[in-house]
Amino acid sequence: MVEDSDIKTTISPFAMRKNEIKVFDGKDGYVSMNQIIHKINIGHITDVHFKILELVNKFEFITSRQLFQILTQMGIDIKSQDKLNIRLDQLVKNKILTRYYFQSEDGDCIYRVFCLEKMGKYLLNSRGEECKWQQTDNTKPVAMIKKRLAGNQIIIAYLRKVKAYEDYKVKPAITAKVAGKTFKATGAGIKLTKQNKSIEFIFEVIRREEEWQKKLIERLELYKDFYGNFVPMDSGYERMPQLILVCEDNTHMVETFKTIVTNELEIPQIKFYFSTDLRQNAETLDKSLIEFKLDEQTKKYKMEEVEVKLLG
Repeated sequence: MVEDSDIKTTISPFAMRKNEIKVFDGKDGYVSMNQIIHKINIGHITDVHFKILELVNKFEFITSRQLFQILTQMGIDIKSQDKLNIRLDQLVKNKILTRYYFQSEDGDCIYRVFCLEKMGKYLLNSRGEECKWQQTDNTKPVAMIKKRLAGNQIIIAYLRKVKAYEDYKVKPAITAKVAGKTFKATGAGIKLTKQNKSIEFIFEVIRREEEWQKKLIERLELYKDFYGNFVPMDSGYERMPQLILVCEDNTHMVETFKTIVTNELEIPQIKFYFSTDLRQNAETLDKSLIEFKLDEQTKKYKMEEVEVKLLG
C-alpha cells in the first residue's frame, strides 16, 4: 500500500468534480441466504469477512484502502491490499456488500466505494450487531458520500499519527437547542487525551457541491446555536469541542472563510480552524490546521499554520 506521505496528487480524491455521477459497480441478480450460509459453513466467508462488514456498517461508505488502513491499525492480519480486495469481491458477488465508483468529465475515479447490501444487514443482525442500514442509504448523492470518505480519512490519520488519540465517532450528533434540531457532523468527532486532560474536535467536511455556500450558512447557523447556548454535557461534551472545517483545497478554505465573514457567521465562543483533505497525508498532523488572522497594518486576513504539539 502506498503511504500517505508518498501520495503526490495536488487534488484531493474526495474533491467534487464537474458533472460527477455515481456509477453502480456491484452485482445484479439474486443470491439466496441459503447459498450464503453454505459458504459460511464451508469457510469461504470467515470472521475476517464479518469484521469488514462491521466496519462498512460503522462508516456507511468506505474505500478498500481505508478499510485496509483501519484493519491493520486494529491488528488484524489482512496480509495485503490485494488479499483484502479478494475478500471484498467475494462479499460483492454474494450481494452482502455493493460497490460504486464516480464518473465525471475528467474520467472515472481510481477507487471504489463500498457500502452494505440487504444480505449484509441480515448477517450483522444475526450476530447481534446493530445495523440501521436501509436500501435508500445507497441512493445518497456524490457530495454526501465524498464528505463521508473525507471524514474517514481524518479518523484514520488521527488514529495512525497522533499519540494523544483516544477515541473517535464517525458522525457525532449535535443539538441546536433554540432551533430544536439535532444534526450530525459530516466529518467526525475525535477525542485526544494527554496527562489526563482531554480535548475533543468536531470536523465538518465542506464540498463544492451545488449551492454549497447556502448549505454552509445553514449548517453554521446550527453550530452557532449549539456553541452560543452550550453548557457542560450538551450533546455529550464535558467541555466545548473545537470545530474544524475541512475544505477541498487552500482556495476552498479562502472561499469558505469569506462566506463566514460576509454572512457574519463567526462564533464568539470559539476560533475557526480550517484544514484540507491533503493536509491529513503529512507524516505528522501538528501543522495540519490553519487559522485566518487579521493583519493590523494591511487590514487584510492571511492564512497561518497553527502549530499544535498535541497533534504530533
